[in-house]
Amino acid sequence: MNESPFFAHLGRLRWIKRWGLMRNAYEENVMEHGWEVAVIAHALAVIRSEIFHQPIDADRVAAAALYHDVSEAITGDLPTPIKYHSPAIRDAYKDLEQKASQELLALLPEELKPAFARMLLPEAIPEDVGAIIKAADRIAAYLKCCAERRAGNTEFVNAEEEIREKIRQLGLPEVDYFMNVFVPGYELTLDRLVL
Repeated sequence: MNESPFFAHLGRLRWIKRWGLMRNAYEENVMEHGWEVAVIAHALAVIRSEIFHQPIDADRVAAAALYHDVSEAITGDLPTPIKYHSPAIRDAYKDLEQKASQELLALLPEELKPAFARMLLPEAIPEDVGAIIKAADRIAAYLKCCAERRAGNTEFVNAEEEIREKIRQLGLPEVDYFMNVFVPGYELTLDRLVL
């Protein structure tokens, strides 16, 4: 049995900072972001299934969401304004992310590759699962912007407004439900949360 550095790469996600072009009141790393996106994505899938009675595999959504940014263990985090600055940069970065995911997958023992390919390779993720993960990623970004605003950091005010509008435009009932039912709680202080 050969040794594999696959999970050691993933462990390094804790050192990769997000929002690198902006002043942050609260640092955020890719590892904690991945957990938050997975939790939100799982919630969105459960809401879709239980509230709106639309079939989706919530466990698959949660697992794929946990791995949604692992390519950044190789590429680092490229801030969204740069990533989408032009079609050429966007396409080049997508290709880079794809290659990084394939490199990570290649580090695994052969017997494990098929199971992890379902989570690591974008083309292996069903469209409905990918849409939920993308929505959860946006919600997590929105929550980060809200937290920065509450901390008095105006650097994130425009991003908060832009991301909220993008979330609204998704037109997904489970997203609207989450935004209306759960997001207001993020504005509460600890004293208000424990009442």
